[in-house]
Amino acid sequence: MTLRIHNTLTRKKEEFKPLDPSNVRMYVCGPTVYDFAHIGNARPAIVFDVLYRLLRHTYGADHVKYVRNITDVDDKINARALRDYPGTPLNEAIRKVTEKTYDQYQKDVSALGCLPPNAQPRATEHIEGMVEMISTLINRGHAYEAAGEVLFDTGSMKDYGALSGRKMEDQLAGARVAVDAHKKNPGDFVLWKQSEASEPGWESPWGRGRPGWHIECSVMSKAHLGEVFDIHGGGLDLIFPHHENEIAQSRCAHGSKVMANYWMHNGFLQVEGEKMSKSLGNFITIADVLQNWGGEIARFNMLKTHYRQPIDWTQASMEDSYKTLRGWQTDTAAVTASAPDAEVIEALSDDLNSHAAFTRLHQLAKQGEFGKLKASLDLLGFTLSNEALRQTFSESIIETGKIDELVTARIEARKAKNFAESDRIRDELVAMGIEIQDAKDPATGELKTEWKVKR
Repeated sequence: MTLRIHNTLTRKKEEFKPLDPSNVRMYVCGPTVYDFAHIGNARPAIVFDVLYRLLRHTYGADHVKYVRNITDVDDKINARALRDYPGTPLNEAIRKVTEKTYDQYQKDVSALGCLPPNAQPRATEHIEGMVEMISTLINRGHAYEAAGEVLFDTGSMKDYGALSGRKMEDQLAGARVAVDAHKKNPGDFVLWKQSEASEPGWESPWGRGRPGWHIECSVMSKAHLGEVFDIHGGGLDLIFPHHENEIAQSRCAHGSKVMANYWMHNGFLQVEGEKMSKSLGNFITIADVLQNWGGEIARFNMLKTHYRQPIDWTQASMEDSYKTLRGWQTDTAAVTASAPDAEVIEALSDDLNSHAAFTRLHQLAKQGEFGKLKASLDLLGFTLSNEALRQTFSESIIETGKIDELVTARIEARKAKNFAESDRIRDELVAMGIEIQDAKDPATGELKTEWKVKR
């Protein structure tokens, strides 16, 4: 079976040809461990887990290496440490934040049915390598010091912007990059920045400081996969500036034509037709979902939509996913798995067309080919165990008494002007799939809240 991948770099679907079939290498950008991962973060974890499983099936488990990094150096982490652990020495507070968040992320993605990658390097483990790469970029004329920073000179790379398709004259600084007068070009980005005494930092030729975001992945991927490897993946939002800048650093440091031969990006996620945000009250973490649903239900719900397409995460879709998997659990309960179905593998080999694969699984169930169904589900990461399909939404959590209790507590919190507690309860209700509506009683002026299960 020929694997075909839509390559963001070339903007077309291509036959996958690994550099070395006995050593297939994939790197995927992992979490910045400052807060619990939301369901949007779950999408790349699940999508590239399916690809990892398919590559293992095709080339053999011992011939595939999957690396997913952990970003544990970031200003967001510093800010969260100061917020959550006031009065605690910053380094200790940072460690508490990153360890807590890292542990939760591992529990979350494991519950979603994701296999552990072969390596999960942390940025703090590779500071020395970052200093070395930055020095190389300076020596080769691709980076410069200015105003206490080391910056990458985007003007030194003729085809900078090839991944995102942006022209040099259109390059403006992206996330985590400030536009300052000391830059040669507006799009020049930070490789190393100075640290205040109160901030985490490491000694370097440019003073005590810390790395920029992009250099971390260039160094970690090189350390674990080499200067050039097969597949680099992540969310659509990472194309620019993060992945564009990774390519620039790596190619200019190593003198290579590419950093990775194939670039894959999953699409965005919204909730009940709206962009997920805390201000809208629809911000849902993976941990929130797992309180109400088994991890494999969430996994199935995520994979029903092709990975490059936008996905709308809805309560109705989750309920439908639950019903489908429960049915297949019954079908395969007393069956011995045979071999994965050839048409399922063919669908997955066509740029991870999980939607087509699921259509075939429905056919297998109707035809009574339960051995193939079970083996194909196993390939996709589904065990169909009772815990994996736990559905507490309708069976235990959504009980009228519990909801009324929470609604009353929220009203009391609002009366007491404890808006932080009111918002916390609202978020808990939303995570449980409850839609709440506030209105004043026209007769008494008292706040009344009605609720219903989202459909």
